[in-house]
Order: sequence, then C-alpha cells, then structure tokens
Amino acid sequence: MEFVIVTGMSGAGKSQTINILEDLGFYCVDNIPPRLLFTFADMCLKAQNTVPMMAVVVDARGKSFFEEFGAVLDEMNSLNYNYKILYLDCEEQEIINRYKQTRRRHPLLSDEFSTLDDAIRTEKQLLAKAKERADYIIDTTFFSVSKLKEQIFSLFENEKSSKFIVTCMSFGFKFGIPADADIVFDVRCLPNPFYIPELKNGSGLDDGVRDYVMGCKQSQGLLEKLKELIDYSLPLYRDEEKRSRLVIAVGCTGGRHRSVAFAQAISEHIKNSGQQVNVNHRDIERVKH
Repeated sequence: MEFVIVTGMSGAGKSQTINILEDLGFYCVDNIPPRLLFTFADMCLKAQNTVPMMAVVVDARGKSFFEEFGAVLDEMNSLNYNYKILYLDCEEQEIINRYKQTRRRHPLLSDEFSTLDDAIRTEKQLLAKAKERADYIIDTTFFSVSKLKEQIFSLFENEKSSKFIVTCMSFGFKFGIPADADIVFDVRCLPNPFYIPELKNGSGLDDGVRDYVMGCKQSQGLLEKLKELIDYSLPLYRDEEKRSRLVIAVGCTGGRHRSVAFAQAISEHIKNSGQQVNVNHRDIERVKH
C-alpha cells in the first residue's frame, strides 16, 4: 500500500499535485480533516489489491481541524500505519502574485487576518511542524506546471523501484537557495564563462561551456573533493538517517553555466555508482544575457 499525505502552503500547487498523482494511478481526495486519515488508511489496507495507491490533501483549509494533524500522525505512527508526507512550499511574494492572478480568496482571510500578507504568515506558522515532518519538500516558486509534474513523477514513479532517490539541482544564488536543498555546494569560486563572449549565451549543457568549466585545474580538483564527500555521505543519509530522498544543490551566480556543468558531472558520478539520480536545472532559462 502507498499512502501519501499532501500538505503545504495555499497557492503552492497542491491542486496540480493531486491531478498529477491521479495520472500516476493514485486515488485522490482533497481537503479532508486530519481525523479522517485513519479512515482512508484503513480503506487503503482493505482495498490494496484494487486501490494500491491513495493520496489525500490535509491543509490549513481545515482551520481548527488542522490543529489535530500532529497528534493524528503520532497516533498513526504508534499503530504502525505507513505513509509519506509531501509538502508543497513557495516563497511569500510568489504566492501573493499567484493570488492576484487567479483572484481567488486565501482560505485564512478573515476579520482576524484581513490582509493577504497576514494570512500567508499565519499559515506558514500553522504548517511549520507539518513541514518538519515531511518526507518530501518541493519548492514550487520557480516551477511551471510541467516542471512540477516532472518532480512528482520523479518521486513517485521512481519510488516503485527505489527507496532512495538523489536529485542534483543547479541554481543561481541571485535567485535564492532552493528551499528543499539538503546539501548546497557553491561553485562561484571557479572561472566564469559569462565573461567569455562566445560562451556567455550558452549553458552548462553545451559542449563549449562544459569544457571551459570542467577543463580548468580548479574545477577538476573541486570535483574530485566533492565526489569523495558524496561517496562518503550518501550511504549515511540512506542507511543511517533512513532518508528516501536527498537533494544536492549546486549554485553559481546565475544558475546557467558553472552550476549546470557541475550538477551534470555530479549526477553522472552518482549514476555510475549505481544510485538512482534525477537532474533539475532550476534557473537555466532565467538569465541569458
């Protein structure tokens, strides 16, 4: 039985996530009170031959009901229910922009929280403990629906064949460190192709840029050190901490050249070691000039 609890910030993409999980074969239910988690978990157990995968959304729309969420999870743990928590996160300003575009009302707007800023901050506090307990955290700030679909598929389609998945993500520090990063490497210390006219508009996926970045002595030395660290630490995360997912983020200034080349090189190394790995270049299309 596969039982997934989806939660997170309003406007972060939970509705799209449920649609994507349905495409993967999950039976999905949106916006239920935490107390009903027992009911749905029992349904999964009794009907696992016909409904082997179920996903439910539990979030701040439940208002006072949501306060029971932590206690219900503790009770489920004591009864040995198996479940995973997927938390959808997003930066505050992006959530505000999304609500302005859709003109929908935030579920916590009220006489007590009369502004969208207040409602978002209150929701973040309300969800803080749920985020701490999450097995997966996806920051959708810079995600299109297709990118979100790619991430959901990489988690739950691959999970059928592997309990431990590594994601190598490139990013630009000027756009912020990814919220779901577990390990962050900074490669801004390396020579920058941005200042080479014929390489400036390329990316770390192009042969010329990759060769420039990876060809220098500094890059080769750093890559070897990172490989050693990764080889040592991955088994610790997998076997000692019992992690099911690990996100390794590699950052440069804009997230287009050095970080992309290094994320590709690191992912190839991890793949060659026999470990399942995905690659995500978060900011590769954001800065071209």
